[in-house]
Amino acid sequence: MNFDFDDDQSSFEDMLREFFEKSSPPSVVRDAEPSGFDADLWARTAELGITSVALPEDRGGSGFGLVELAIAAEHAGRWVAPVPVVEATTATSLLAALPSSPEVDSLLERTTTTPSIATVALHPAVDGVARIVPAGSAAEVVIALVGDDLVAVQTPGGSPQLPNLGSMPIADVPVAGGTVLASGPAAARAHRQAVDQWKALTAVALMGLAQRALEIGVDYVLEREAFGVLIGKFQSIQHHLADDAAAGLGGRLLAYEAAWALANGQDNASELASMAFLFASRTAQKTAGDSLHFHGGYGFTMEYDIQLYLRRAKAWALLAGDPESQYADLTRQHVAAGSEA
Repeated sequence: MNFDFDDDQSSFEDMLREFFEKSSPPSVVRDAEPSGFDADLWARTAELGITSVALPEDRGGSGFGLVELAIAAEHAGRWVAPVPVVEATTATSLLAALPSSPEVDSLLERTTTTPSIATVALHPAVDGVARIVPAGSAAEVVIALVGDDLVAVQTPGGSPQLPNLGSMPIADVPVAGGTVLASGPAAARAHRQAVDQWKALTAVALMGLAQRALEIGVDYVLEREAFGVLIGKFQSIQHHLADDAAAGLGGRLLAYEAAWALANGQDNASELASMAFLFASRTAQKTAGDSLHFHGGYGFTMEYDIQLYLRRAKAWALLAGDPESQYADLTRQHVAAGSEA
């Protein structure tokens, strides 16, 4: 299995690297707090065609795939960009995978040809409300599983943001009375595939975050002195940095493998998405936490960039729910897959 990028993917990555590095410096991230959303940056991101990159050409897309979306997610995560790249692309992929209908086609055109944002509620609605919807306070379309139906709800102007330490644009969204897009097993299957895609892409974004957090930590320990020597010469710090670097390489490989597996319909794709997300969540939190710790008390102050990374590393991972429950679900998935084999 070769995960080297081809020429088109490398060119795509170069473009995104330059775009997010220039467009989402820490000052922009700070200015977007506490909403966690920058409408101007999103409009410029949408102009790049991000939301339609992975769609088939006959559905108005570029005909690429999840690996290309993963590249976009990695660089958005690296610069903790206040734009819902993962959520919007997951929603448009879900819509494109559904059978064509006037309702589906209208939503797909709206969210791929304008800066309008669609998102997917990760958890089934309860009592007519989708809880903690990622990008819910910025989205104008929310797709949710309501009972046996997959529904789309129009939310002009977004929904009220839920206050959160990670400055995420999350919201609880009423979804009763939404337009039904699919029902029964087809609805459940489409939602599950969307959640798997969200996990895989978020895993890649978290690994981008972890890599940048590691770089911030390395830069700091090569400047900060204690007892007349650079703290980067302390062996304990070197060990932590080496462990974080190794985990980052492994986590990135696993995240891209999950994206590849989903794109190619591999039998273990759902398992890989969950594994990648859980590993990336833990790795990003540890790496950002180590880097902040090396800053000493400075790291906890709002003036230092590393706190932007630690807060998001912790917050992004919780959108999918309790990690312990997810580990249990992953175990059940693995056991079920083994039984079927």
